[in-house]
This record gives sequence, C-alpha cells and structure tokens, in this order.
Amino acid sequence: MDRLWMVMGGTLGFLTVAGGAFGAHALKDHLTPEQLVTYEVGTRYGQIHAVLLIVVALLAARQPTAAANVAGVSLSVGIVLFTGSLWMLSVFQIRWFGPITPLGGLALLIGWAALVFAGVRGGA
Repeated sequence: MDRLWMVMGGTLGFLTVAGGAFGAHALKDHLTPEQLVTYEVGTRYGQIHAVLLIVVALLAARQPTAAANVAGVSLSVGIVLFTGSLWMLSVFQIRWFGPITPLGGLALLIGWAALVFAGVRGGA
C-alpha cells in the first residue's frame, strides 16, 4: 500500500500545484476576491495533505499498519472532497458542493487521527 499512497500523494500534489497556478493566472481576473480566497484555501489544504500522504507512504513502507492505510484512504478522500468542493464552489458557484466541504474536512481529520493512533500504538 505504501506505493499507492506515494502515487496518490504525488498525483494530488501535482494536481493541486497545477490548480493553484491555474487559479493564480487564469482565474484571478474572473473571480471575486472572496471566491479567490475560497479557491486558494482549497488549494493550500490539498497541497499540505498531499505532502502528508507522502509521509504516510514512507511510514507504511517502514511499518505497514491498518492505521497507515486508514490515514491514506482518509487523506486521499479528504483532499478530493475538500479541495474539489471548494474549487467547484468558487469557480462554478455550484452551491450544492457546499455541504461536501465539511465531509472532506472530516476525512482529513480522520487521516490525522489515524496517524496519532499509529504513533500511540507504536506503528509509526
């Protein structure tokens, strides 16, 4: 599973950097300041958690545990839901994406909690 988390971290990191560049260059003249802030928050959280996924991959390679896999799944889902929903809200103003954002945030929190669990249990 460590290779999966490395691929996911690298892919999501690539996409969030590309998305951030798109927002900074192509969208800055088309979004309101509030929409741009929302877009940037989604990008920033995606980038931070993509790096964390790579850390999960390294931990999983060192000591494969169920907690590492829970962290990998949760972080991957969280990035897609949190970042994706904020991007959709800001760019397309599709309001029904609003309730998805907290679900993504919850998934990110579960990923962090799984890492804490792995550390407490000695699997990190």
